[in-house]
Amino acid sequence: MKRSLSGIQPSGVLHLGNYFGALKQFVDMQNNYEGLYFIADYHSLTSQINPEILRKQSINIVMDYIAAGLDPKKSTIFLQSSVPLHTELMWILSNLTPMALLERGHAYKDKIAKGVKPNVGLFNYPVLMASDILIYDTDLVPVGKDQKQHIEFTRDFATRFNEFYDKEIFKLPDALILDTVATVVGTDGDKMSKSYGNIINMYVPEKELKKQVMSIVTDSTPLEKPKNPDNNITKLYSLFSTEKELNIMKEKFLAGNYGYGHAKKELLERILDYFKEQRETRFKLENNLDYVNKILKEGSYRANEIASKKMKEVREVVGLIGGNLWKNIF
Repeated sequence: MKRSLSGIQPSGVLHLGNYFGALKQFVDMQNNYEGLYFIADYHSLTSQINPEILRKQSINIVMDYIAAGLDPKKSTIFLQSSVPLHTELMWILSNLTPMALLERGHAYKDKIAKGVKPNVGLFNYPVLMASDILIYDTDLVPVGKDQKQHIEFTRDFATRFNEFYDKEIFKLPDALILDTVATVVGTDGDKMSKSYGNIINMYVPEKELKKQVMSIVTDSTPLEKPKNPDNNITKLYSLFSTEKELNIMKEKFLAGNYGYGHAKKELLERILDYFKEQRETRFKLENNLDYVNKILKEGSYRANEIASKKMKEVREVVGLIGGNLWKNIF
């Protein structure tokens, strides 16, 4: 069975962009692939997150994974930091990575343009992401459209390593992108992202969810006037509706006497209906943290088992003897 891997940063409760851009794909794939899905807590350090918040949100993401439908019996769920070998491989790959390659990174340049203060970790993000993927001999990586370049970088890093050491150590992974839902717009019309403050969290209390939906940015066209049907509300509504249902909402906008507030209420109802069972499961998990920790412990063991075997190969071909002097636990 081929192996699938991906991760999400613990920078808050998951939002619609995470779900439709990646998490839904994780769930849909788990019957056909060996899935490894992690909480990218090392990656979250690029945002200099508060330690207490990081601990809490890491557990939150695990609960989100399970609530969304990931089955621990079918998929390995673990914390990135529970497998320190990720960072060892990152250092090894960094020494074969040209600066010019990382300078072309779309995600890095976009964050800088948004005013995010740059640091070395943010710049090297693609190398750590490549390590996350390559250390598990991953076949397929379900990602959002904006992450496609990182997979291309990963293939480049793997090829450089294999050619430099003249040995096929790393498998070249492929990206799985569903173009129709690859990028979800936020409440301001830009890509939905925690760092941009434009998210809609499907698992927060209903009152808070309503507040987020009602904050969707619209223009000031009066209620009775026709409105542009391709607005932020319809773009989000399309995630929960058929083409026919979406067209009905657009026709209402064009006809006039249909306000943005009416459309936002319809969108909220669709979100609550779609995530009803998931929200109930999420609430139950909050009261059963022993089960959540058990899942993490089992996932960590499995992930380390796979990663340690790959790193043994890497150290041998590179010429590093220190790590392999230790007794191999697995």
